[in-house]
Amino acid sequence: MYAYQLVPGTGIQGLERVKLPTRQPGPGEVRVRVRAVALNYRDLMIAGGSYGGGTSKPIIPGSDGAGEVVETGPGVTRFTTGDRVVTSFFPGWIDGPPTAGKTANALGGSAEGVLAEEIVLHEEALTRIPAHLDFTEAATLTCAGVTAWNAMFETGNLKAGDTVLLLGTGGVSIWALQLAKAAGVNAIITSSSDDKLERARSLGAAGTINYKTTPEWQQEVMRLTGGRGADLVLEVGGQGTLARSIAATRMGGRVAVIGGVGGGTGGGFASELQLLHLIGGARTLAGIYVGSRSMLEQLVRCVDTGNIRPVVDRVFAFDKAPDAYAWLQSAQHFGKVVIRVGE
Repeated sequence: MYAYQLVPGTGIQGLERVKLPTRQPGPGEVRVRVRAVALNYRDLMIAGGSYGGGTSKPIIPGSDGAGEVVETGPGVTRFTTGDRVVTSFFPGWIDGPPTAGKTANALGGSAEGVLAEEIVLHEEALTRIPAHLDFTEAATLTCAGVTAWNAMFETGNLKAGDTVLLLGTGGVSIWALQLAKAAGVNAIITSSSDDKLERARSLGAAGTINYKTTPEWQQEVMRLTGGRGADLVLEVGGQGTLARSIAATRMGGRVAVIGGVGGGTGGGFASELQLLHLIGGARTLAGIYVGSRSMLEQLVRCVDTGNIRPVVDRVFAFDKAPDAYAWLQSAQHFGKVVIRVGE
């Protein structure tokens, strides 16, 4: 079978399509024919060598894979041949709070990833796909979908009528917008593109802000919320945004720090962190590290019940995987960038 390999730090040009032997599933394992792989900003960071905790050896990149079970190993009980499944970002984090052990082997980082025609994973690392989603849509669940779910409902404890502020129109923000709409949460979203903001309104955004024409956008958030501020901000790690995110949060509210998605590595956050604003406003910063399989399963139930269809910006062929990386890097996308594997 064919797969892509990458030595972290060699850049997009380091992606190499290679032929690897097919591996038979062992006890408790499942072999999956991959049909689609969704990309995340993390994949660009790994390619560029700015993502910590990885390896210096060639790895198969990518964490977000959707496909169908083609073979099961001895003792498998959760799946049968033909089941449509999606990967869990952390194969070892099933439920409960995160620990170093549970998050030790993230796909496409410290463990082999999914940008391949076939993968073999333990059955506990997979979840069934909602019937109404195709593979390209389902692949977006693993990282961006779960991150948005965790930030909003596990960590943020949002409820109907609350307000969430979303920065930019990348995968996590658009997933959060769709989940907010389904949950009756008011979403305010920022972008430098009026066209993208118009698309966000069509998806249910209650308020939109062009941060190019309104650089002090935290003040506009306050105006839109009647001076109260947002209950939760999804801070995706853009340069110069953290201080404004804190200022846009209501007293007692939360800022969910996702990091990296907006192009920063988090290194600039320390200089932006104004402790008096946190303390004086009784605000909380919470780090979000994707989520567990249990969160993925809750997300799947929500998507299934609400008939949500994730926003896929562009789909690239398997042999055009470097082009998919380049398109993601251009930051012109709205929603998710996906690579189709096979037909």
